[in-house]
Amino acid sequence: MKPVWQALAWTSGVIGAAITGAAVGAAAHSTRAAVQRKGEEAFVEEPLGRLQPDRHSTVAADDGVPLSVQEIGPASGGDPALTVVFVHGFALDSRCWHFQRRDLPELLGPKTRLVLFDQRSHGRSGHSSKKNSTIDQLGRDLDAVLRAAAPRGPIALIGHSMGGMTIMALAEQNPKLFADRVRAVALIGTSAGQLGEAGLPRTWLSRANPVPRGLALLSELNPGLVERTRKMGDRLAWSIIRALSFGDRKVPPAVVDLMAEMIGATTVEVVTDFLETISLHDRKKALAALNTCEVLVLSGDVDKLTPYSPHAEVLAGELPDATLVKVEGAGHPVMLERPGLVTDQIVSLLRRATGMKFKKGTGS
Repeated sequence: MKPVWQALAWTSGVIGAAITGAAVGAAAHSTRAAVQRKGEEAFVEEPLGRLQPDRHSTVAADDGVPLSVQEIGPASGGDPALTVVFVHGFALDSRCWHFQRRDLPELLGPKTRLVLFDQRSHGRSGHSSKKNSTIDQLGRDLDAVLRAAAPRGPIALIGHSMGGMTIMALAEQNPKLFADRVRAVALIGTSAGQLGEAGLPRTWLSRANPVPRGLALLSELNPGLVERTRKMGDRLAWSIIRALSFGDRKVPPAVVDLMAEMIGATTVEVVTDFLETISLHDRKKALAALNTCEVLVLSGDVDKLTPYSPHAEVLAGELPDATLVKVEGAGHPVMLERPGLVTDQIVSLLRRATGMKFKKGTGS
């Protein structure tokens, strides 16, 4: 039986790839070194994932799970025009917003205050029960973070992948918040539903596929064994992460390293706990609450997890006043792969939301 268990555990990496765009495992350093020797290294001096907040706090979710929250004020001081809240995706954490959290505090028009947090069972936040590993619960978690870290004033919500789904869940639960306080929403590499209809999730979210459900059972029976034996796939992990996550094979190895670190910290138990809620996600009707906001829908055109067609196109169809941006050659974690473009689009969104007009080519 041991080879079967090992095969199932290694397959958890593939499930991670199908859901998040990467394999669940550590970086294969020999593969990374080969890429680095080709001269593709960049960001050598960049403290990727190591930026420190002005304030760190813990917010208790309604079921008691502790959520790790960071706050960053405007670099120039003074009062911000709005608070920008970043919501990361599945198997990642708040470090995925590195470039946006680095650059947006420098913005002068409008001045922004940033709030970033790790979703339950991710990053530095507490572990959730399987029962509460749902997108509905994530919506309530976001509400708790807003009440604690952004209790007043205008808000912008920026969500990637499952983070975008979290925003949709909140809109479904509390549409009045969007009418009263939410001025802008960015939906990046995400979907309103039917994730199993296209891309890699089509296979792995299918109820006809016994492997994900077998892994869920195995991780419940012996999670330690699954975590140990999944390391068998680590020699391939770095290459799989780069191939499935990113559209451009020239993405700097340091960025792939950051993806590998975030994904490697996500256990197989967490991956399988969220499978059902991701497969059942359907919130087209909730999008109506966003009609009072400025909305940006942005996706890479080679995103293998939430393909631009149909997912971004469906969102834009439900939100006809939204700004739709297709990023050529980019994959799923587009905010890491095309950070300058994504930040520029977020800045434009915030300026539309605050009524600020800047001529092209003007400074921040």
